[in-house]
Amino acid sequence: MGDFMGNIAARSFEDLVVWKKAHQLVLQIYRFTGLLPANETYGLASQMRRCAISVPANIAEGFKRRGKPDKVRFMNIAQGSLEECRYYLILAKDLHYGETGMLAMMVEDVSRILEVYSNTIRKSF
Repeated sequence: MGDFMGNIAARSFEDLVVWKKAHQLVLQIYRFTGLLPANETYGLASQMRRCAISVPANIAEGFKRRGKPDKVRFMNIAQGSLEECRYYLILAKDLHYGETGMLAMMVEDVSRILEVYSNTIRKSF
């Protein structure tokens, strides 16, 4: 199977466009949460980092799973973590902790690509 768009077959999870974009999201979430108020260090900042890290981690773990249902399950867990990130970005915006628009667009981009990748796995032989 190729990467999420049917291109040259990925040899490791690091070759997947969806993993690369999810990793970039984590890096940006870390930068954003580093600017949150100190009283959020063990609250919102920690939760945002945890759910963001879960996305590329589950993509990586699912990559090596052998059966389609198992692979798809890990991609679904990654999607759930993306939705959790989406909520925390709404909360951070509503608490006036900073501009979250770019991060929200990144979440949407990863979600869209992950959906395509999951569908590709489902349809593969």
